[in-house]
Amino acid sequence: MMLSTKGRYAVMAMVDLATQPQEKPVGLAAIADRQEIPLAYLEQIFAKLKRAGIVTSNRGPGGGYRLGKDAARISIASIITASEEDISITRCHGASGSEGCMKSTKARCITHDLWDGLERQIEHYLGNLSLADVCGRKVQEKFPAPTMFAEVIGGGTAHA
Repeated sequence: MMLSTKGRYAVMAMVDLATQPQEKPVGLAAIADRQEIPLAYLEQIFAKLKRAGIVTSNRGPGGGYRLGKDAARISIASIITASEEDISITRCHGASGSEGCMKSTKARCITHDLWDGLERQIEHYLGNLSLADVCGRKVQEKFPAPTMFAEVIGGGTAHA
């Protein structure tokens, strides 16, 4: 699975917005400049975020965007979903692949449970991280690297 630029840009822009003083609206041009995101693309993303209630906007001189609710109540998953980013791992259709994985046979593939489990882990991870967690650099604190995974990365061997 690879998150597209739409989902990454949405999260980057929301982190930028959340770190700005909330007394006055923040213009998209400023966010686009700081994050090096094309303004037209950011406008499309923020229209979707606004429809989802994640941000609010003010028009006119001095207008811009504010968070629609407290950063602690905005999950990273909700930002990605609102930007219409699909974070599916499998090409299965229906709930948990009930319609099957293979287009021609409609059968559930043998690796379905593997990818479905990974997808649920990603959803859990992104759903349990808030915008405030990211802004406050609390991601590692909430989700420390598992010991076994750290051993494999560090060159050691993992034992069952």
